[in-house]
Amino acid sequence: MPRALFSKTGNAVYLSHLDLMRLFQRAFQRAGLPLTHTQGFNPRPSVSIALPLSVGIESRCELLDFQLEGEPVPMDEIRDRLNRALVPGVAVQRVYEGGRKVRELRLLECAVTLEYDAGVPTEAAEQTAALFRRESLPVAKKSKAGPVEQDIIPLIRRVAVRRTSQRELTMTALVCCQEPSMNPMQLAAAVSRYLPQITPDFARCQRLALYDGDENEFY
Repeated sequence: MPRALFSKTGNAVYLSHLDLMRLFQRAFQRAGLPLTHTQGFNPRPSVSIALPLSVGIESRCELLDFQLEGEPVPMDEIRDRLNRALVPGVAVQRVYEGGRKVRELRLLECAVTLEYDAGVPTEAAEQTAALFRRESLPVAKKSKAGPVEQDIIPLIRRVAVRRTSQRELTMTALVCCQEPSMNPMQLAAAVSRYLPQITPDFARCQRLALYDGDENEFY
């Protein structure tokens, strides 16, 4: 099954997962690339996105699997035709065959940036780095049954903290994203909960890359 690697940036980060699915379905149609449909009582277009992205999160590494009807179309042509049919902020970087099974995806590299209107507090980077060296760090996580406590330390392979501007502190981390998984925004939540003196005015997140359990790039 062909796979597309795409990015979601700018104002497009405010598209929900369902909106993004509909966007791609319509883009395939506008591009003259008919999708196959599932069998059964309620057929659906054969298109799926791995690791649904939360609203407001930017990404450079989203994966979309799809299946086309009719004669084969060159991968580069599919990419170009889709990009002409998509909205600003959603861009297909490449299309390829032979992608690995999504169940082999384990790790996500991300950047969580903390913004401070009055400037980054003194020693905020050192305090934040020390926070993630703790042996345990329970943080609330949303679940179908409501908020639950999740210890995020076992789910973090590594994290680096640095001041990236006068008003921004960025945590770059490699975290588990499947079996088990954590939401990278829990890093910002941990800072607010355990270091209230340096609670940011705003936090934003970006997905950077995907890896398997051995930290090989996933594609």
